[in-house]
Amino acid sequence: MSDAEFLSLTQQVLWGFFALAFVAGFISQRTHFCTMGAIADVVNIGDWTRARQWMLAIGVAMIGFAILAGTGQVDASKTLYAGNRLLWLSCAVGGGLFGYGMVIASGCGNKTLVRIGGGNLKSVVVFVVMGVSAFATLKGITAVLRVNTVDAVALDLSFSASVPGVLAGWMGLSPDSASLWAGLLIGAWLVMSVLRHAEFRQAENLVAGLGIGAAIAVLWWVSGHFGFVPEHPQTLEPVYVATSSGRIEALSFIAPVGQTLDWLMFFSDKSKVVNAGIVAVFGVILGAMANALLQGTFRWEGFANTRDLAQHLIGAVMMGVGGITGLGCTFGQGLSGLSTLSLNAVITVAAIIAGAVLALRHQVARLERELG
Repeated sequence: MSDAEFLSLTQQVLWGFFALAFVAGFISQRTHFCTMGAIADVVNIGDWTRARQWMLAIGVAMIGFAILAGTGQVDASKTLYAGNRLLWLSCAVGGGLFGYGMVIASGCGNKTLVRIGGGNLKSVVVFVVMGVSAFATLKGITAVLRVNTVDAVALDLSFSASVPGVLAGWMGLSPDSASLWAGLLIGAWLVMSVLRHAEFRQAENLVAGLGIGAAIAVLWWVSGHFGFVPEHPQTLEPVYVATSSGRIEALSFIAPVGQTLDWLMFFSDKSKVVNAGIVAVFGVILGAMANALLQGTFRWEGFANTRDLAQHLIGAVMMGVGGITGLGCTFGQGLSGLSTLSLNAVITVAAIIAGAVLALRHQVARLERELG
């Protein structure tokens, strides 16, 4: 492959990520797809509709990834979530911080981008603070704290830290077969458990679950198959083009927000290049904006008071620090990570839910005190 062909392929992968993120943003704004909102609906009013949207998206993404890995279209061991290290404490602490933070900041990473697309200026502030906190936890002062504390407590397994890894060792299956059957069975169970509810089978809910899940699955193919180059034209090493990690990636929004700010601030530095995560950030914002303008719901919104501002600032910091510490957000771990059946993702998602429930309970208790 020549340098020109490599550059062309990189641009095609970036456009692919942008287009699919645009679709995800459009769907999220149109259908109110939101993990924080889903948890809040269940806790506050007992409504499982948006939770089932999320479960359907996970199931579809899981089935898609299983087929790709099982048929050799992508190498499951080369994803961002693969590895033998179970960072259980990092995932538990990071997930808990992120879950609590997303409630008081009015939404997770994806929802923040969607709200920006709808004209919410509060989310612009969350975006900046979350991005700075995330980048600091990747490479700055909180990164030192992370590495020397929670990251130091981990289990180094003799097999992949994933459900297929466990099954491969226990049942003697090949990694590809384990990925295929585990993903198909668990994904199908999730899909069927959701679709058996007749009241859920409405166009908006199906578009939300099927659309977001399919976008994740296609992105696995884009980065892991279409964007794979066996020999880089300069280094002669295998490479997954346009990904920041050099591995196979799908959608995640915490580290990419930090990288977006870094790219914008050092734009003239030629070493700062656009990657798949950065274009996905812009894709979600513009997709949400397109739907808001189409439906006539775009409107500017600011902070109600200083307490509202303080809550969003604290929540943004918690999401930035927690999202990096827990290896991802509700999309990064909750959809992309879970679709690979990563054990780290399972821990992070459980902690995100626990942190969100705790924050929601605290909000209700505070409201009762104020009214009482």
